[in-house]
Amino acid sequence: MSQRSAGPRLSDRQRLSWLRLIRTPNVGPATFRDLINRFGSAEAALEILPELMISGGASRIARIPSVAEAEAELEAARRAGARFVGIGEADYPPLLKSMDHPPPLLAVKGEGAVFRLPAVAIVGARNASLAGIKMARTLAAELGRDGYGVVSGLARGIDTAAHHGSLATGTIGVLAGGIDMPYPPENAGLCDEIAERGGAIISEMPFGWQPRAQDFPRRNRLVAGAALGLVVVEAAQRSGSLISARLAGEMGRLVFAVPGSPLDPRAAGTNGLLKDGATLVTEASDVSSAIAPLVGTRMPRAPLEEPPDFSVTPPPGEDDRARVIEALGPTPVAVDEIIRHTGLHPAQVFMVLLELDLAGRLERHAGGNVSLV
Repeated sequence: MSQRSAGPRLSDRQRLSWLRLIRTPNVGPATFRDLINRFGSAEAALEILPELMISGGASRIARIPSVAEAEAELEAARRAGARFVGIGEADYPPLLKSMDHPPPLLAVKGEGAVFRLPAVAIVGARNASLAGIKMARTLAAELGRDGYGVVSGLARGIDTAAHHGSLATGTIGVLAGGIDMPYPPENAGLCDEIAERGGAIISEMPFGWQPRAQDFPRRNRLVAGAALGLVVVEAAQRSGSLISARLAGEMGRLVFAVPGSPLDPRAAGTNGLLKDGATLVTEASDVSSAIAPLVGTRMPRAPLEEPPDFSVTPPPGEDDRARVIEALGPTPVAVDEIIRHTGLHPAQVFMVLLELDLAGRLERHAGGNVSLV
């Protein structure tokens, strides 16, 4: 597989600005998209960020990474054999584009061609049984031979087995920390082998970022989003794998589970998924036969364009901001409800929410709901 794909590319200046913007505190994927939609470019958004933070009531202005700092991260990527890929570029994993708020930039190490394979995610317990490890490795190997890429989170146990099973056919590892900070550390060699053998390692986190507990659900979201379906092999009643399964279902991905003994707590989560309607898996064909009709179908992409009438709408005034803030509280509410309640133009409401977000006063929830922090 060739390492690079032909297609549109960010200029070096754009990539630098995108990196500075996404690394700014309180700028996540949703805020990044809103800023690009509103101001047309990351460079323009960076210029106006301090003003927006003040308008949102920030107690202090968040520090925007300097050009030198962004250049240093780009150089760190080059030294590590990695690169930053933007959402509009050919080497960006296509299924991630259909997620709600996909990462605008991904650090990628390895082959971009693996992203063009129809993908299946395989996840499960870190403290997996030998039977579970064998099952994950067998499923991954057989799905790989059937032409599928295998996505997982590089954790101990099931994840590691899934990657090993699909090394020869194409596997994608998703990290919770920076690409130079694989976790667990003993999988550093596996990361290198994946990249060297036609697969890829991806991360949305900065170089040098040590993964924290709250970073693993973000990783799970990418694991679920990068595949057409997700298979859970051994998972306790409370586990990150069940978070991945829930996220996959919310994204419209197929959810599969391998049944296990009712006496094994590592099977309680998978057996629960089956009770809730997940597709039962005892062999790879159970997965491939369900996934096959989805291969090649177009999934909706998250747009970076804003409706043209937004640009002619007057910016919100202080009274408008007060009305939006009054409508918000600690309970999540839909943005459409805020628009109806305040009577303001959608663009004005979105602008106030953007200001609050940049000031660290807004929390975004699933389904596009928002609340005050």
